[in-house]
Amino acid sequence: MLALRQAPSTDSVGALLSPHNYLFSKPTVTASIRGLGMLFKLRTEDTTHQSLLGPWTQESASLFFKEFSSKGAHPPDWSLGSELSALLRDKRTRRIALLLVFNLTSCFFLVAWCASTQSIALQAYTSTVAFNLLSLLTCLLTVWVETKKLSPVFSYGYERFEVLAVFSATVLAQLGSLFVIKESVERLLLHQPEIHTGRLMVGAGLAFMCHLVVTYGCRNAALDHVIAASSSSWLQEHVSDISQTICSFVPALSHLLLPRVNPMILISFAGVVSIFISDLIIQMRYYYVVDTLAAICVSSMMCATMLPMSVYSGKVLLQTTPSHIVGQLDKCLRETLTFDGVLEFRNEHFWTLSFGKLAGSLQVRVRRDADEQLVLAHVVDRLSNLVAVLSVQVFKDDWTYRRGGALQTTCVPLPVKSAAVSVNVVEANHTPPVTHYETLGELVPSVINRHVFAPFRATE
Repeated sequence: MLALRQAPSTDSVGALLSPHNYLFSKPTVTASIRGLGMLFKLRTEDTTHQSLLGPWTQESASLFFKEFSSKGAHPPDWSLGSELSALLRDKRTRRIALLLVFNLTSCFFLVAWCASTQSIALQAYTSTVAFNLLSLLTCLLTVWVETKKLSPVFSYGYERFEVLAVFSATVLAQLGSLFVIKESVERLLLHQPEIHTGRLMVGAGLAFMCHLVVTYGCRNAALDHVIAASSSSWLQEHVSDISQTICSFVPALSHLLLPRVNPMILISFAGVVSIFISDLIIQMRYYYVVDTLAAICVSSMMCATMLPMSVYSGKVLLQTTPSHIVGQLDKCLRETLTFDGVLEFRNEHFWTLSFGKLAGSLQVRVRRDADEQLVLAHVVDRLSNLVAVLSVQVFKDDWTYRRGGALQTTCVPLPVKSAAVSVNVVEANHTPPVTHYETLGELVPSVINRHVFAPFRATE
């Protein structure tokens, strides 16, 4: 960090770009590039760099780059070892690590048995076990996100990483199933190899056990939310009628089968049943094509199960408004319009920030004799139950303040029951008074200023 008092001369630049300069030594190439950007972008008043505040000479530039390169390519408070140690201190991380080792070992045996049995149905079922590995990695990412705090780069937090992880896992599972279907069609059209059933049911039993251990041994909050919020697949809809009939005779199974069966348990059970039927037919009739048909069934059920989850997580990534929230938001906005002094809403926008977390922003135009703080408190009170991260800008409808002028920002506390609330009241001689509200958490002042809306200016 330094502030230069004069621009570098021609001789200084030539000395800096000299091949004998410390700048061109191999260990400091990266730091030199970053340092050049910092020289022309950052300005501070650090007294420890007063020796560099004069002309830019070869000695001063070399001293700067030596000090800058010693700081490394990452911020001083970041290191890979610190991130790993923070994860390992959590008990959930150890359980996830054990499940990862167990699933990797199981996948190794399943791949070997797929090659020995030449069963493509077992290969399709193994691809569902590979999804468990992605699910466990998502659990590990959730633990890491919970340990991170808001930063100037990620001012809304790191929750969207979970959304991206779930979307990627579901899409990759569907792609793997499509490749299995392609290979199955090739077997049907070209050549059907002989299936060895010696280890077929052993592999199916091992894969089914992996599904049960991962589903009930580790709680995946992100995937559980997607399963609960997404629409039902055609497989779940067909099984729901059977589940209601079973629960009418055995009420103890209601918490497992109702209202919907867990899609991961359903796909694992359907897969092991398909392999069992194919193994039985092959042993009785030596009808090897049934293995290929079973692979197509398992892959089709996998695609049908993952498609609703991919659609839901994709909508979250696209920052769409949840359909089940639209009616409640419209009701709250209509109720807020009836408040004394509120004229209209402008530029209202609400979107899903992460799983179960809604964000929104809007501008409120009020009469010139209205109390901005009272209107702001009323709007926040109406919307805070639905919108977790809310930004509200209140401005007065006053024609006497329609000419431009300089802005001076002062902070005024808002007596609203909300944690981590910052309110800015902008006043100027020739611009309408603006009251601003944001719930962005405990951020540094630079982040708050970056999210402040531009002041509204009415046109003639």
